[in-house]
Amino acid sequence: MSNFLNSIFKVPSTLRLISPLRYHNVIQAQNLFTTTSLGIDGYVQSRKKTKEQFGDLADKFRVKMTEFVDSPKNMIFTEDLKNMTHIAEPTDIELVLKMIKKFNTQKTEFRFGSFVFGPILMRMFHFLDAPKEALTCFLDPDNKGFFDQLMSFQILLDLLYTHQMYDEMFEVFEIIQKKQVNMTKYPKYVVVLMLAACYKLNTPKSFQYATQMWSEMISTGIQPVRRSTTFMAGLALNQHAPHIALESLSQQKPHYITIRNIKAMALADMDRIDDALPILRGVLEVDRPDQQGKHTFFEETLKRVKDGVARVNDKHLTNEFEKIEKALRDRNLVDQQTLDQLLTSDITLVINQNKQGMPRMPYNRRQNKHTSVIP
Repeated sequence: MSNFLNSIFKVPSTLRLISPLRYHNVIQAQNLFTTTSLGIDGYVQSRKKTKEQFGDLADKFRVKMTEFVDSPKNMIFTEDLKNMTHIAEPTDIELVLKMIKKFNTQKTEFRFGSFVFGPILMRMFHFLDAPKEALTCFLDPDNKGFFDQLMSFQILLDLLYTHQMYDEMFEVFEIIQKKQVNMTKYPKYVVVLMLAACYKLNTPKSFQYATQMWSEMISTGIQPVRRSTTFMAGLALNQHAPHIALESLSQQKPHYITIRNIKAMALADMDRIDDALPILRGVLEVDRPDQQGKHTFFEETLKRVKDGVARVNDKHLTNEFEKIEKALRDRNLVDQQTLDQLLTSDITLVINQNKQGMPRMPYNRRQNKHTSVIP
């Protein structure tokens, strides 16, 4: 299977996986994961409670922390950093950065707790919309190990994605791969974000990057989640490689709207109209007027198939397509939404947060160091 994929993707074995991808005029981006999925909603609630507890004393606390970070005699305790993280405003970011560095480098023999700050701090940076500061903090050698959690990676990459900082995403991903937190080189939601960046860039170089990453994952037995698959396939379509788009979808269930639309587009682009039409017809066979969720096709999908029909110039296929198109429209099964809109729409995940800011998992799974902390 891996040899077949390598032959399909045709990726040079000498290609360096992580390389600068500097391009301009990229499309406006938005958050890929919802604030709920990243735990930011929970952070906001904790922030509200902390600010209520401090009341008018917040400014005095800031002054005290400013004195502490500059004094070698004073320590920054866990509770200090927790409180500052939850009352921080944009003007406090420099102070927070100093507190993090001091907290992470000071002697730890008096630190008895195991509070994990990484995800909460990244939620703070995300909430304050501070991508450059988040990246600086992550890359600082003095903070080594402080953000070694999959959720921290995910939040940081989502923040960089939002600001179209794609070069920086690739830099962070290289570090993530070297760390191999939870014994994985390709965390599933990190991969989603990286393929989203490649899709947004939509260049031959980003496509080459994505295909090598994809080939390496498949060859090591990793099954990407559906959104990763559709980003990969969508990028392949945009880069005029429908054969790669089609192969990328091979392990996905065909009833998902993105999967069937991409399949129909890829087959049409390859002039395999006799294979594309059954996919369109299949919706008519399963759709019922009384069902709530309709099986639709995008307007752009029908146009793509129609263009393919015109290229093939077969009278029988032309007649068949016209019948199917009419039936789809009569049943209101043509969606004006675009593939791009659906691909880049928000992803919602359900997570549970404990008091340490980390997703909670069953006790027996916590004993397995190979288990990802992301649900």
